[in-house]
Amino acid sequence: MGAWGELAFDNDSANDWAYGLEEANDLAPVEAAISEVESVGSGYLEVDASSAALAACEVLARLQGRPGYTNAYTEKVDRWVAAHPQVVPPALINRGSSAIDRILAQNSELRELWEESDAAAWLAGVADLRSRLG
Repeated sequence: MGAWGELAFDNDSANDWAYGLEEANDLAPVEAAISEVESVGSGYLEVDASSAALAACEVLARLQGRPGYTNAYTEKVDRWVAAHPQVVPPALINRGSSAIDRILAQNSELRELWEESDAAAWLAGVADLRSRLG
């Protein structure tokens, strides 16, 4: 995993996903990222799908005015959010929250990778995202 920190955009997968978001005019990439996690069910959830879903949840939190943090890696997402203000459907927020639950559950490669290093810092970042998601 190409990660340099515990925050949602501190990895290559999330940043690659964010470049795709720049091309969108709606929440289709957000819904697609969450759907990918949902489609796995209880099967093995790979790191790239988890990273994209966490990035998608960051977009949802930011659209609700809860950015939490900004840095060089969030700039493109923050520009997109500013250019596409909208009310986030409650059902999509619920799906995002469920995706976070799934990422933290068994058979999650991202969780397994963080358990090999500093899981506490990553878990704190995910908990913060969950609280900002609503």
